Amino acid sequence: MSDVDSFIDEVTEEVRRDRLFLLLRRWGWVGVLAVVLIVGGAAFNEIRKARTAGQAQDLGDSILSALSQNDSADRVAGLAEIDAVTPGGDAVLNMLLASSQIEAGSREEAVASLNAVAVQGELPEIYRAIATFKALLLQTDTMPVAERRQQFEALAAPGAPLRLLAEEQLALIDVSEGNVDAALERLQAMRQDAEIGVDLQQRAAQLIVALGGEPEPLVARQG
Repeated sequence: MSDVDSFIDEVTEEVRRDRLFLLLRRWGWVGVLAVVLIVGGAAFNEIRKARTAGQAQDLGDSILSALSQNDSADRVAGLAEIDAVTPGGDAVLNMLLASSQIEAGSREEAVASLNAVAVQGELPEIYRAIATFKALLLQTDTMPVAERRQQFEALAAPGAPLRLLAEEQLALIDVSEGNVDAALERLQAMRQDAEIGVDLQQRAAQLIVALGGEPEPLVARQG
């Protein structure tokens, strides 16, 4: 019986090998293809990372070269010639360009550079908000008050990254329109906000005093 069992085991093993061989002949190309795709994908990612790093380094070198110019007009010209290939690089470039344009006295061009950042939908909200905020500050004397108020109100929406800074500007607009009570109410509310920083809280208190009001005692924050 042991010989019979041994024979049966050998036959069974042979059948298994034959089936495995047939499967490898029929489907082995799938495994080879998977290996090729994995290796190819890894190589592509490495090439892409290297290209991205190279582009970022080239952009940084070009920016540093342009900013090294002593004259603000030369810095503007140098930055304007740089071509950024990514939305993030373009945003950084336009922010720096706007700063140099302000120094060169080209306020309208600076506003245009900042607005170019503000409308880039691929950028995180914080960068677009900063660009919009800076552009609005540059247009304090040129943009109609109603339009500035509308745009600052958008920046002051709940959850917006520059909400409290926008509220401060809205309080200043209230003051410019002679609505001191509205400004005081806004400033008092700002001081009680759980997200306000120390510097902004102190500025709000100083403005309240300057407007003839008295800062309300701060409510103790839980946690």
